[in-house]
Amino acid sequence: MRRRGGLLALVLASSGAWAQPCAKPVYLTLDTGHMGVANFVAEVLSRQQVKVTFFAANEKTQEGDGSLGSFWAPWWKARAAEGHEFASHTFDHVYWRADLPGEPPAFRVRPSAGPDAGRESTWTAGEYCAEIARASRRLQEVTGRKPLPLYRAPGGKVSPRLLAVARSCGFLHVGWSPSGFLGDELPSETASNPQLLQKALREVRSGDILLAHLGIWSRKDPWAPAVLEPLITGLKSRGFCFVTLRDHPMYREWVARGK
Repeated sequence: MRRRGGLLALVLASSGAWAQPCAKPVYLTLDTGHMGVANFVAEVLSRQQVKVTFFAANEKTQEGDGSLGSFWAPWWKARAAEGHEFASHTFDHVYWRADLPGEPPAFRVRPSAGPDAGRESTWTAGEYCAEIARASRRLQEVTGRKPLPLYRAPGGKVSPRLLAVARSCGFLHVGWSPSGFLGDELPSETASNPQLLQKALREVRSGDILLAHLGIWSRKDPWAPAVLEPLITGLKSRGFCFVTLRDHPMYREWVARGK
């Protein structure tokens, strides 16, 4: 019996079923961007055995037909096979601009991608919900895996009314921790990669949600090739471990209920 029990323990340990609990979790999230660093990011995550949560919109890309287009579909499918998680970032990367007065709820919005990029318009609650769900459906198409019932508004710009509408159609909003803002959107001239790396290693705390992107058009000195792997190894050396939002205490129950 002892030998059989030892064998069972070995099998469970190797499968992850008896994995040690993570005492200092951090939740690395990656939003879409121009995708120019996507393959590099995937290589680093695989090499470091780190799982992340991707928030995806169909943004303009350096190569291909948009980050959720057919060109990048195999890339997303490969990330699903590796065990990463996915969630909506709105399909056309739609920024909330303002709540409009009155009932039913309506919002002023401005997409930064798609046919209406750069144009401000008014959306009903139903139109906003449909936009979140559209990215989620596309993610399921290209990954073969059901995305998390979560979303991130572009720029993190929301209002209590917008959040209530999103929740009513099945999506909880995910922002990021103040110390989890990794700074890849900032100008390289004023926020160098070494500065951003040291700031993150100094300030990140257990439980933080970290934010970076799969390429930022405006940054002259790309963040990921210089910072991503040193950040991961540096946090690991400080006792941190990387967990997806499926297991975040704020979202775990919502995800498990399949909202």
